[in-house]
Amino acid sequence: MKSNTNHITAAPLYTPEQRVRRNESRWTLVQGILAPLQFLVFIVSAALLTRYLMTGQGFEVAAASVVIKTLFLYAIMYTGALWEHDVYGQYLFAPAFYWEDMVSMLVIALHTLYLALYLTGFGDSMLLVYIAIAAYFTYVINAAQFLLKLRHARLSEAN
Repeated sequence: MKSNTNHITAAPLYTPEQRVRRNESRWTLVQGILAPLQFLVFIVSAALLTRYLMTGQGFEVAAASVVIKTLFLYAIMYTGALWEHDVYGQYLFAPAFYWEDMVSMLVIALHTLYLALYLTGFGDSMLLVYIAIAAYFTYVINAAQFLLKLRHARLSEAN
């Protein structure tokens, strides 16, 4: 019996030239350091937000942790744009990372909204917490996008 297997071959994430540029970019290392640090800050901040939601205590610390998470996000997005330029020749929306960058814009918008409301004192603590939760939810989706993309790149390089 003939096996009918259809393999959909996705375009490689990097051309050979882009792979060289990726390996030579100083921003590759910076991204490799900032991404897990940002995730660690996210975990701590999410725990602090959860504590506030469950106990009503610790809003100030939870709120400040979201600000710190936002600063990490800005740093990784700025250096990520520099990395994307080094590798693909454009700062954002290179075809290989188009959807990741699109979701990143939503992540940045929600974090920036939180920061603006926090710094201006507009809105109560629950509004800030709900915006932080929305920002964190989109961040998790975006992080998953990038992890899947990196896994795809590693698998395609192994072949």
